[in-house]
Amino acid sequence: MNKKTQKWVATAALGTLAMTAIAGCSGNKEETAKPEESAGATASAAATTEAAAEKPLDISIMLPIFKTNFPKDDGPVVTEIEKLTNTNIHLEWVPNASYGDKFNITLASTKLPEIIFVPGSKDPSFVNAVRSGAFWELGPYLKDYPNLSQSNEVIMNNSSIDGKNYGIYRGRALGRNGIVYRKDWLEAVGLEQPKTIDDFYNMLKAFKEKDPDRNGKDDTYGMVLVKWTGGWASAFDTIKLWFGAPNKWADIDGKLVPEHQTPEYLEALKFMKKLYDEKLINQDFAVFDSAKWVDPVVNGQAGVIVDVTDTAGRIEDKIHAALAKESKDNPDAQYMDNMIGVTGADGTLKALPTSGFSGLLAIPKGTVKTEEELKRVLKFLDQMNDDDLTTLAGYGIEGKHYTLDGESIVLSKDAALLESEVEGLNQMLPFIPAGRGRTVQQTPLRLQTTEIQKEAEQYIVPNPAEPFISDVYSQKGQQLDNIINDARIKFIVGQTDEAGLLAAFETWKKSGGDDLVKEMNELYAATAK
Repeated sequence: MNKKTQKWVATAALGTLAMTAIAGCSGNKEETAKPEESAGATASAAATTEAAAEKPLDISIMLPIFKTNFPKDDGPVVTEIEKLTNTNIHLEWVPNASYGDKFNITLASTKLPEIIFVPGSKDPSFVNAVRSGAFWELGPYLKDYPNLSQSNEVIMNNSSIDGKNYGIYRGRALGRNGIVYRKDWLEAVGLEQPKTIDDFYNMLKAFKEKDPDRNGKDDTYGMVLVKWTGGWASAFDTIKLWFGAPNKWADIDGKLVPEHQTPEYLEALKFMKKLYDEKLINQDFAVFDSAKWVDPVVNGQAGVIVDVTDTAGRIEDKIHAALAKESKDNPDAQYMDNMIGVTGADGTLKALPTSGFSGLLAIPKGTVKTEEELKRVLKFLDQMNDDDLTTLAGYGIEGKHYTLDGESIVLSKDAALLESEVEGLNQMLPFIPAGRGRTVQQTPLRLQTTEIQKEAEQYIVPNPAEPFISDVYSQKGQQLDNIINDARIKFIVGQTDEAGLLAAFETWKKSGGDDLVKEMNELYAATAK
């Protein structure tokens, strides 16, 4: 049914403009442009005319939104996307805060959109729906599409269920983790960017002992950690790789082994204990509020955070703002720097990957009933990765929603216009491959961060067990994780020794860990067949 004659009722919603940094080049409109018909039309124009003559695809898409206003179906940007993709689009916006509930209700209904955003690929309700045959397996089809065929294998693995892909992942930087540090401090203590574990240690030590802020006081330390498991533990997850430990699980002689059962993992924990004992990290890390993570770096107390590398840009903005209030800022100064990591004993660089994606765009079989229909929906998702469509859905229409300063986008200052006509449309962009379309002006540090994250992909250490969904873990995962996490903290702060740590690892095995290892290896063996 034509969208222009059908009345759709959109869900009242909240939305944000989460502008993704994307590098640009010219777009390919061969399948979407409408060339004028003339006797002298080229073969390309004729092919495009034939494609345009095809009946427009009616397509409904359920997406999260973050603000009270949102682009309407007949808005100028949506209309332009329809022209370029030969579609009639209905956007079913759902407030992000209630998206999980709406998602589960929709899955249980008989009326699903052609495309539905899935917040987590391992979400139990989605997994159950997949295993009941409710969604198309998309992996075998992707090779037939110029953009989707460039999907990253690691991200495909991470977003899969039992090794199969039931949605198009929404790509994010895979090589995002690394080291963020005070560049001005490193220069003040006369050191160069660290290259080895020893260099990293020496940097932390110098930040504590050599008065890097030049205030004449003993009031600085090396690295700040926070209590949140994703805070201090994610830093440790990066550092442990430098010692040769695996990312969660190791494949040893064809068998999956949990990381804490490897000797390299223990060596990494001993290094963390050394940093704590020498007061090179904050002594209250086990209780330090994660909301204040960057404060010690901004305030000149600590010099290093091991986190996502784009944290450097956020901290630098805060430092400039704080100094500007005191009329002490040099706007051209670079206070922060970042890097992928340091080499371990084997001389290799290893990086901790992110999942590489933020949710999936899945296609229900009950709505898209035939393979022919599926291919048209996939064609639409493939086209959304073209340069012009990525820019359009991300920033709107040139001259109306943005202007250009060279190759960089300068957004309109009319926030209400952007909110009502553009914001949230990038929620349906897969970003496959990454780096398509134009982007806003970037600082030198942020441009460097983009390059670092791209380079880091060649050094990442994947988790071989990422695709698997464990029944044991769903029942006992929190208990098992708590055993390991508590034991690690107690070991680092000196409340237990190595024998106590290893005893906790044995408790983990008896509390369901052995069952988890058995199940994970069964799943691993099944996918290897």
